[in-house]
Amino acid sequence: MNRRGAPEARIASTRESATGKVRVSSRIVLDTNIWLDWLVFDDPTVMPLKSACGDARVRIAINAACLEELGRVLAYPEFELDEATRNALFTQVRNCTFRVETMLLSPLPRCPDPDDQKFLELARDAQADWLITKDKVLLGLAKQSFDGAGFKIGTPEHWFESVKPR
Repeated sequence: MNRRGAPEARIASTRESATGKVRVSSRIVLDTNIWLDWLVFDDPTVMPLKSACGDARVRIAINAACLEELGRVLAYPEFELDEATRNALFTQVRNCTFRVETMLLSPLPRCPDPDDQKFLELARDAQADWLITKDKVLLGLAKQSFDGAGFKIGTPEHWFESVKPR
């Protein structure tokens, strides 16, 4: 049983780092703006996420709804991304994510922005440890009780502070 009382479906992986510290793999969800920071803007605040993904210290969950939104946003003309570039970006996403299609029934708060509800649902369904966002509406939900959903909501900086060695 996992920390939410459901049958264990998580892959808990630990590895020794070069420094001898044990690093635990956790599941995270990125909202679309964090994906843009990663894929388009090369924002330094997401570099620790990229590194953790590359080192298998995190597993990033994604589902069809979030992929569809990401594809739609990457096609916005202001990004000036041709089809080949968008396909290359999607390859990056596919290479560092795992798909989640399960729908769990544990309750979630209703997000005031209905377009953001899918990220809460994905974090719940993936049994994520973190939903990483810079969205003010989602961050406003960070203090609410998720009745056993078990994930935190925060910025890339909040996540990094929680996992960096002390």
